[in-house]
Amino acid sequence: MFDSGQNWELFGYDMRQIGKHWLAAWRSLLWGQESPIRRRLDEAVCLHSEAGSGLYQAGEPSMPVPHECEAVLLPEELVLARSLQIPLAAEADIDAVLSMEVRASSPFAADDTGYGWRQLSRGSSHVQIALVIVSMSTVMAYLGRQYDIHDARAREVWADAEGVKVVVNGFGESARESRYRRRLMRCSAMIMGSAVLVLLMAGIAVVTKRVELSQLETMAANTEREAADASRGRNTLAVSNETIVAANQIADRYPNPHAELARLTHLLGDDAFIVQFSMNGREMRIRGRAVDAAAVMETLTSEPAYVEVTAPQAIVKVAKVGLEQFSLNITLGSEASG
Repeated sequence: MFDSGQNWELFGYDMRQIGKHWLAAWRSLLWGQESPIRRRLDEAVCLHSEAGSGLYQAGEPSMPVPHECEAVLLPEELVLARSLQIPLAAEADIDAVLSMEVRASSPFAADDTGYGWRQLSRGSSHVQIALVIVSMSTVMAYLGRQYDIHDARAREVWADAEGVKVVVNGFGESARESRYRRRLMRCSAMIMGSAVLVLLMAGIAVVTKRVELSQLETMAANTEREAADASRGRNTLAVSNETIVAANQIADRYPNPHAELARLTHLLGDDAFIVQFSMNGREMRIRGRAVDAAAVMETLTSEPAYVEVTAPQAIVKVAKVGLEQFSLNITLGSEASG
């Protein structure tokens, strides 16, 4: 049993009334004039007044569409209109609250009082309501006098309040409400059928994917067994590739001196010869003799494989032999290793 003195409120709501709040939310969604569902499924009503006629759907002006429902707009002098603020905590019992307000505010006899209401706005702490109260006998007298209507169920009765149209209960609105209820039921059945169909399709897809997954797992196991040797071969190949890369890096850093000697032999020709040759990585040092040492240096400088050719010592004329002695430092380019 709940302790009557215990605080069961959360954000201003009595948690013991959570069921009522839940039902009130669904009622507002399905039956409220501001509900997008109501605006979509409710049928159009031709509203007659002393100023003329117009079409309305869910209480708002509508484009010309086929319609079966008709309503009469009461003149202001027949309507007692009020604007009320209902706390959100009392929204679940709004019908009882408004019924008490009507009994307290109506100047008419209880069995002669009719009323209707519509939500104007919804704030963080309250709901603004437009309430209209009428005398049923006075309304019927007006309908008979103005429209020759003597059956209360023949047409709907509306009233203006706070700039909106409010349906007065107890007249011909029940037929439209009944048709709207049937539309809701049909749409709900279609939605439920669609949901069941989607769930069925999802279930079939899950079963199919499960079978496919089982087949894939079997294939993966077989492939894994068959690929064991290939995996070992790939590992061996990877190690070999790493070795080759390391060897290429060493060869790139330390070019073959025999290839460079052959290149120098080709470039120098018969008019020059090398007396001394040394090579450290990409750096070469040569000393030799030639008929024209300057021409030798120019030839080596124009070689694309050499990025730099410098003479650390001046060219010296060798006596009695008619030759010139040269000393050169040569730096190989990265392309020279190929």
